[in-house]
Amino acid sequence: MNSSSEDIKDMLVADSSLGLVFGTNLFKAREPKEKEKSNCVTIFDTSTQPPQLTMAGQGEDYDYTSIQIRVRNLKFVTGWDLAEDIKTSLHGRSQETINGTLYSVIYCSSGPALLDWDENNRARIIINFNIQRR
Repeated sequence: MNSSSEDIKDMLVADSSLGLVFGTNLFKAREPKEKEKSNCVTIFDTSTQPPQLTMAGQGEDYDYTSIQIRVRNLKFVTGWDLAEDIKTSLHGRSQETINGTLYSVIYCSSGPALLDWDENNRARIIINFNIQRR
C-alpha cells in the first residue's frame, strides 16, 4: 500500500481544474526552497489513529491515515482560493480505488487556515484531511 500522500497526489493531478503538475507546482514531503516555485502545493503524511484490529484477516482491515496539504503563494487570496478548491476536490470522496487501495472516505478535518508567512513573504495555508482506507 502506498503512502496516503502518493495516492492523494494522483487524485489532485487527475483533477485538471486545479492545474497541479507533480514536480512543477505539486510536491510530496518536502516543500521546495526555490523562489521560482513560490506558488506551490505540498502534501505531508501526518500521524493519526492506529489501524483497525477488530476485523483482522477478514478483508476489512482499515488504516486510518491523515495528510496535511500546504498551499504556498505570493498572493494570500490566490493561495486561499486554491486551498478551498483542493478542499472541495477531496472532502467527502468515498469508495474510490486509487493505485490498488480502497479509499472508504476522505474528509477535511480542519482548514483552510493561515499557517504563517515564510521568510520570503509567501502565505502558507494548510488544510488537514483524515482518511479511512484498506
